[in-house]
Parts: sequence; structure tokens; C-alpha cells
Amino acid sequence: MRRVHGKNTTPEKIVRSMLHRLGFRFRLHDKNLPGNPDIILPKHKTTIFVHGCFWHRHSGCPRASTPATRQEYWLPKFRRTIERDAENQARLRNAGWNVIVVWECELKDRVRLGEKLSMLIHGTL
Repeated sequence: MRRVHGKNTTPEKIVRSMLHRLGFRFRLHDKNLPGNPDIILPKHKTTIFVHGCFWHRHSGCPRASTPATRQEYWLPKFRRTIERDAENQARLRNAGWNVIVVWECELKDRVRLGEKLSMLIHGTL
């Protein structure tokens, strides 16, 4: 697990590149906001979390499979991650922020993801 990075992951870089091409300007990893969002668009009061399907348990995604071994370790770890994500997103929403979650598997269809991001940021979806 040492090789698992929390910041500047390939999925994050893809989303940042997409946002930049769409004309959005943003900040990264604001530690003053709950959950330390991956991408912050202050002008639009929007935060974006880029979640890996495995670690953040994307419901219905084949990448969110549970390892067969050491389930006594993995299940509480996954449960706490889900709880922490929900808590942080609720705190951000209560503070007036729009919260977007981009899942790793959504990066397959980048055209669709770009359209979705643009609509969510502009508040039309």
C-alpha cells in the first residue's frame, strides 16, 4: 500500500486537465476545507473529489471488489472511508459548497465526463 498516493494521482491529473481545457481555473488540496478536496473552484464555490472506485467503494462498480483475504482488516477500513467521505461532504454542503465526486471508472468516457462536470459546475444538472 506504500505505492498508493493520496495527491496528484493520474485520475486527478486527468480531471484537472479536462477542467483546464473547459476553461475552469482552480486550486488544489485546500487543507482548510473539510476532507481536503482534490480540486477547488472558488469562483463557482465548488469542490471536486476524485475517488478511486476500490478505496472509496463505488457502489455497483466491478473495481470496488472486496479482497478475499483479511476481511477483518478491509471491511472496517472501507466502512470508515465511506463514513468519512459522507461526513466531509455534508460539512462542505452545510458551509455552502457544491460537492462533486468523480469516480475513477468515469474517466473511461471523457467526453461524457467533461459534459457532466461543466453542467454540474454551472448548476444546470
